Amino acid sequence: MAIDDSNPSSFFAPWPDRLRHSAIILLAAGLALCALVLLADLSPARAIAVFICIAAAALVPWRLHDAVRSREDVGAVRPVEAPAVSAVVAGMPDPAVLLDRAGRVIHLNAAAAELAPALRKNELAQFALRSPEIITALREAIATTEPRRATYLDQGLVDRWMELIVTPVPVPTTFGGTEKCMLLTFHDQTPLRRVEEMRADFVANASHELRTPLAALSGFIDTLQGPAKEDAKARERFLSIMHTQATRMARLIDDLLSLSRVELSAHVRPESSVDIVPIIRQVADGLEPLAKERQVEIEIDLPPTPVTIAGDREELLRLFENLIENALKYGASGGRVIVSLIQATAGDGTPEVRVMVRDFGPGIAPEHLPRLTERFYRVDVGDSRAQGGTGLGLSLVKHILNRHRGRLLIESVPRNGATFTACFPQAKPPVTH
Repeated sequence: MAIDDSNPSSFFAPWPDRLRHSAIILLAAGLALCALVLLADLSPARAIAVFICIAAAALVPWRLHDAVRSREDVGAVRPVEAPAVSAVVAGMPDPAVLLDRAGRVIHLNAAAAELAPALRKNELAQFALRSPEIITALREAIATTEPRRATYLDQGLVDRWMELIVTPVPVPTTFGGTEKCMLLTFHDQTPLRRVEEMRADFVANASHELRTPLAALSGFIDTLQGPAKEDAKARERFLSIMHTQATRMARLIDDLLSLSRVELSAHVRPESSVDIVPIIRQVADGLEPLAKERQVEIEIDLPPTPVTIAGDREELLRLFENLIENALKYGASGGRVIVSLIQATAGDGTPEVRVMVRDFGPGIAPEHLPRLTERFYRVDVGDSRAQGGTGLGLSLVKHILNRHRGRLLIESVPRNGATFTACFPQAKPPVTH
């Protein structure tokens, strides 16, 4: 129980309002006391004393209910659970989770919910973050109330290297003390890791694959400067071979750079919506000269309506170009290549788009199928190099599909051609209100 006396003038200033609100009570009490005095049941002095007590109870500004309510409000919402703290955590650009001293989740932002879907408010974070590095760092931070760091590999559809920083945060409590909370922030280290791997892979692959054409170019240059210096016929033949080798080196470097770029952004799924039907038609039209040169007919079986997926247009152009070009080069003996698109359902029941490229060439032996997407793997090294291949085309296709959260299916029967199927998740239709 409390009386609102924070301001002395407030006790006396609003008497007219208090009298107006208490008028009925005072009038009823006065009439009742007068009746008791007239009936000789009560003396006038006692009646006046009782009336003064009733008036005091009616006019003094008691604040009992407001005080109880304010204490309940303060006890119900801790400062750490206030909307302002939630807004700060939600506004952080990286995944962030705020835990209490026991390790229960108080707040988390959308990025953290996407990174670890098992996180739930008011539940222990250790059950959702099962990485040993995370649990060790969190336990040490709680025990010592000192910051801790940990780097771990988040193994999902696409592996990501993450750095966790556990920072003890003192938060004021209701009664003037402080509560040690733990702020978990996650930083994606994948781009840095991939840059390092890309640099190492590029140097290793380039030095290995460029050695042969560079040696050939060096030998031809020595020959042209020496024995074949005056031989016009030999010079033309050597220059033609040198041009082929230089073209192969340029394409090799281009494929290596493209593969490195795709690997660098493999953990970031494209968000733009693209219609793949005109992309496939554009690639097929661009490869018509190669098809005529190889005497192969390209048959297109595509739906008349748009088929939309979440994808990167330039990468999709490169993907379909590799698949159709491979079919034209290595399946040319079949005389035709069929490019078709269907909408189907994956094994887990999710809808997907499938683009199939089928040739009718010699096919591929079963023992080669599991390794076709490896870097520089060739079924026939001599034939591949003669066709101008670098051994990176299907590896690039696989990495582009991984970035688009798709998959590559390869079916082949020797002497009966091969079918390469690129499967993409179906884009969700826009929400209408």
